[in-house]
Amino acid sequence: MMNKRTFLKRSATLALGASLSPLFLQSCQGEEPKKEEGQGKEEAATGLSEFVLPALPYAADALLPHIDTETMNIHHGKHHAGYVKKLNAALAGNPLQKEANSLEDLLGRLEEKEEHTALRNNGGGHYNHSLFWANMSPEGGGTPAGEFGQALEKAFGSFEQFANEFKAAAASRFGSGWAWLAVNAKKELYICSTPNQDNPLMGKIVEQPGQPILGLDVWEHAYYLNYQNQRKSYINSFFNIINWSAVAERWAKAVK
Repeated sequence: MMNKRTFLKRSATLALGASLSPLFLQSCQGEEPKKEEGQGKEEAATGLSEFVLPALPYAADALLPHIDTETMNIHHGKHHAGYVKKLNAALAGNPLQKEANSLEDLLGRLEEKEEHTALRNNGGGHYNHSLFWANMSPEGGGTPAGEFGQALEKAFGSFEQFANEFKAAAASRFGSGWAWLAVNAKKELYICSTPNQDNPLMGKIVEQPGQPILGLDVWEHAYYLNYQNQRKSYINSFFNIINWSAVAERWAKAVK
């Protein structure tokens, strides 16, 4: 018989859908799915509808001891929820609300100008955190296999070298920000980091644009309750819960 924890974990995983596809990220709008799991009413022809906070794909205590329950509750229920609320407020009456047809499309249209600041901070915050939750799993860790594992080794020489470079990018990001594994326009894997809630989708803003497939939040609110100022310990622990199957799926879509 399926216990309550297993039921919740499977239900939440299905709610997120296929590893944060562009369609999922377009809406998260609280209506019944029509085309993809987690997808609300299709708005491609009329612009963006209101975004909602996606459910976690596992229980808040599922990632222990690597991420503690209180951090998960605050990070998801307060910080991420705040980004969603402020994103909806920033979109109201903004021309980009009707021009963009997905969250990814919206982020790609943003520029370094004052009228885009709220969308940049909160749209990035919503996208980045949605990806972050899907990046992790209680059954995660280890090393990726298959075609993606081979691509990772080809790009970086070995999984160990990739891990070292990714950890260095996360540890050396000054202040708040993210470390990324992404795919560029040549369909090549690369590592970068961005400040605040920027990400590689913001092609008119960041130095290394691309499609993010793995992201690590290095804002202090992501780890300070458990790790205090030991960011490197948090980064090392993250590798025990990476959902490599989800990362591989996003890679496969990015290189099509």
